[in-house]
Amino acid sequence: MKSVEITKDVYRLGVNIEPGNLFEGIWSIPDGTSINSYVVRGDKTAVIDLTQDKDDFPRSISSQMDEIGVNADNIDFIIINHMEPDHTGWLKDFRSKNAEMMIYCSKKAVPLIKEFCGIVENVHAIEDGETLELGQGKTLQFFDTPNIHWPETMMTYLIEDQILFSCDAFGSYGEVDDTAVFDDQLSDDQHEFFEKEALRYYANIVASFSTFVERGLKKLSELQIKMICPSHGIIWRENPSVIVERYARFASYMKGPACPEITVIWGSMYGNTAKLVSEVIKGIRSEKVPVHQYRVPEDDIGFILADAWKSAGIVLGMPTYEYKMFPPMAHVIDDFNRKKVQNKKAFRFGSYGWSGGAEKELGTATENLKWEFLESVEWQGAPGEEEMKLAYQRGKELAVLVKEFAGKNCE
Repeated sequence: MKSVEITKDVYRLGVNIEPGNLFEGIWSIPDGTSINSYVVRGDKTAVIDLTQDKDDFPRSISSQMDEIGVNADNIDFIIINHMEPDHTGWLKDFRSKNAEMMIYCSKKAVPLIKEFCGIVENVHAIEDGETLELGQGKTLQFFDTPNIHWPETMMTYLIEDQILFSCDAFGSYGEVDDTAVFDDQLSDDQHEFFEKEALRYYANIVASFSTFVERGLKKLSELQIKMICPSHGIIWRENPSVIVERYARFASYMKGPACPEITVIWGSMYGNTAKLVSEVIKGIRSEKVPVHQYRVPEDDIGFILADAWKSAGIVLGMPTYEYKMFPPMAHVIDDFNRKKVQNKKAFRFGSYGWSGGAEKELGTATENLKWEFLESVEWQGAPGEEEMKLAYQRGKELAVLVKEFAGKNCE
């Protein structure tokens, strides 16, 4: 990739994590994702976030620095917005080339820099709102924005150019081509792609911190922002308010209501629970409510989380397995708890063999999620006509409830 000048003396450097890898070692990224670093040049030079120490990422970023005439010897400051290794894995090696480079970071990042990198000298913990003059009309200002999405996270604002370097906030999955770095360079199809990948990125790595996202948005609302430069995904220079409003909407789904949609997640051992899936979906669609359908363990949890996060309704097709929930479904519920997929209207159906038990465990497992359940449909062995009719009816009832409950701000 090549460096890209995003405004005078401000540059984006980037690499792509290729498709087929797992983001954070967990999340599927079939279209990859970018890691963005930035350089701001005045009389002094600052690099904002680095990259991961893997593959040829350091070599690629070094090459892009060479294109704009900077390197470890003439960089004065390293700004660390966030200590996660995809942004700091290269920090130890890069800093070793010039120990005089001053590291600016949040107070909570100081011990992490020591433990991850063994660096203790020339590390400056910022005060919230503190500024750093680079000269030539380039002044950086730092804001603590904790838990978006690590406790030590901060953001950096370039005052004169009104650019926000937001690190993991306002990001998305998806590779970024250096010929289409900005929102105004994308086609309609590319915009739709990055909107979906922003939701999935949010649901996977940010969702459980939604309360802190709302606090951060409120804190940043006083800034005049002409451009948002995240550490993953495209740069927003034409309409930065789009991604800000999108994140505000995503954050609001935790408290509810979410969108007038229903996500159906089901698993089946021998096909008895599976027989009701189509009836439930027919009932939902009879009320013209959009449905997202996933089967576990076949379908990826990262995609399930994204649609469940934005849906006001959840359907769980879950048989009993050894007195408890079907294990792949138990894994989904565990992730829903971890990511705080809260305040949903829900319905569960499922078969059992010699004994039930899934219903009881589900009730305990979702207690903190504040879901409102319709009466379940549960049966022993194979389903009959009565269960088929009830499945259709429950799907319809849930759809009606979702339309009454759901929020309107979902576009």
